Amino acid sequence: MVDQLWWQARDGFDALFETARRLRDGNLEAMAAHREAIAKLRAEAAKILTSSEHTANEATLRRVTQTLSALAAAGGWDPDPPGALSADREPPGFEALGVSNDVPLPVIADEAKQVSRHRAQQARAEHDDLARARRDAAEAERRREREVVAARADAAAEMRRAEAERAKAAAERHRIEAALRTAQGDVTQREREVVKLERDLAAARNMVTQARAVVQGLEERLAHLDN
Repeated sequence: MVDQLWWQARDGFDALFETARRLRDGNLEAMAAHREAIAKLRAEAAKILTSSEHTANEATLRRVTQTLSALAAAGGWDPDPPGALSADREPPGFEALGVSNDVPLPVIADEAKQVSRHRAQQARAEHDDLARARRDAAEAERRREREVVAARADAAAEMRRAEAERAKAAAERHRIEAALRTAQGDVTQREREVVKLERDLAAARNMVTQARAVVQGLEERLAHLDN
């Protein structure tokens, strides 16, 4: 997660390392700015986790904060390359940042109050960021649910349309098959009628032939009588 922060929030690391350098130089006034730099990077980490649909839980964000504090105390990424940590890191005490036990007690007490106030502000900011992340996640989930419902409705409508098309095609097929059977019956009936007509025609032709024979016989007899 810290590696992703490096690539997506480089300005935040500039502020982190700069305020850490000021603390190592003994400038306690940089403590508030240093914690603010860590808080901003932590909030950015929560946004990245949420946008990638990962849970921005407290344990994950705590590891991010600890690693950021360790990098700040070390003044850089060594021995790892920037943006390519081999493992999470544990932060050292204030002494690594140059805040020694020789600091006068009033200064320490005042700084402790500032740290306490800043921690409260940071806690509220983290709470707000977490609540916002949860709201965003809930809204994203509701949006996904609406999309799923809409997709299911579209699929159901498409199924109904396809079923209606199949029913229509089946009805058309039934109509055509019925018309085909009727037409085939008509052909059979006409063929039978043709056969009957052909028989009747043959009989009529035979009768014509016979009638011509009678006519010819009668004509011959008539001619014989004339002679």
